[in-house]
Amino acid sequence: MKKIITIMAAAVFAFAAAGCTKKAPVQKPAGEITVTDHGGNTVTVPAGAKRIAVCDIFPLPSVLAVFFDSAADIVGMAPASMSAAKNSLLSELYPEILNAETGFMNGSDVNVEELMKLAPDVVFYSDSNGRLGETLRRAGFCAVGISVNKWNYSSIETLNHWIELISEIFPQNSRVEQVKDYSNEVYNLVRSRVESIPSEKRVRSFFLFQYGDSLMLTSGRRFFGQWWADASGLVNVSGELEGDNSVKVNLEQVYVWNPDVIFMTNFTKYMPDDLYKNTVGTYDWSGISAVKNRRVYKMPLGMYRSYTPGVDTPVTLLWFAKTAYPELFSDIDVTARAVDYYKEVFGIDITEKQAESIFAPSSDAGKVYF
Repeated sequence: MKKIITIMAAAVFAFAAAGCTKKAPVQKPAGEITVTDHGGNTVTVPAGAKRIAVCDIFPLPSVLAVFFDSAADIVGMAPASMSAAKNSLLSELYPEILNAETGFMNGSDVNVEELMKLAPDVVFYSDSNGRLGETLRRAGFCAVGISVNKWNYSSIETLNHWIELISEIFPQNSRVEQVKDYSNEVYNLVRSRVESIPSEKRVRSFFLFQYGDSLMLTSGRRFFGQWWADASGLVNVSGELEGDNSVKVNLEQVYVWNPDVIFMTNFTKYMPDDLYKNTVGTYDWSGISAVKNRRVYKMPLGMYRSYTPGVDTPVTLLWFAKTAYPELFSDIDVTARAVDYYKEVFGIDITEKQAESIFAPSSDAGKVYF
């Protein structure tokens, strides 16, 4: 009963303060922008919204920070977003991101009362979490659903759609064409070089999404790993698995697949050395081709964990392609391309040293995820 009362009280306050509606009015009041989010909901957002909270779309705070060239307006985000921010280039470029509150989130659960204290003008959430979206709307928040899987886990297409929707809400900062043009240019460059590689000569890859003493998750056919593999001319050895999102596997199955390379995401704290030295649980990776040949790689960490869509997606794709096929991409300097990308698309100056740090992440970013 207390929770119901809290939500009802929050709803009265929020509607009075923000005037947010689920449906577009017949005549749009001045100072409002009406958009259709990725879940098909029509949401009216205050023009020039200044206080932004992000629930369970963990990469989005980093996208918003770069989009605005400031993180001052991001008042709330999930602990998983914060842990990545603290251990990445994001907080170095935008230290104000560290001021965002995280206490309103517990996993994918939102404490409505705590969120209300942040007085956000707009709240972003995962459109796959329909229950959360409905709760937020009933509480009076201007809740905008963002999708991570509507475009078949294509990181580039997903990023383009994120930027398109964000640009509708904040038209003064629109970067639709810049992001799309650069992303498509990189994608076409990589595809032009890898598409003629015969299937039997393609590098066989395995994605170690999460890893621990009793847990090993990878990417099957319907997750981001499959897209990264397809886009960069790799074979995803676990592509035969049909489960949506991450899929649980065991080391015996990895031995059957025997991948040429292993990519470890930043959703695990473990590093390539942990596979080379078998430091986790009772696992013994020594017989796997990728381990024997020292071809285990930690994925880049720029503004966020690069396995998901995010502002680092174009340079991450170049990194994948060059890591898998160094001779085919010997003319590509990923560090220089990262410097160029951030300057050309977002007007951000990063040093060569900062760019190098993207491709040499620490283990700390993987310590807090759930």
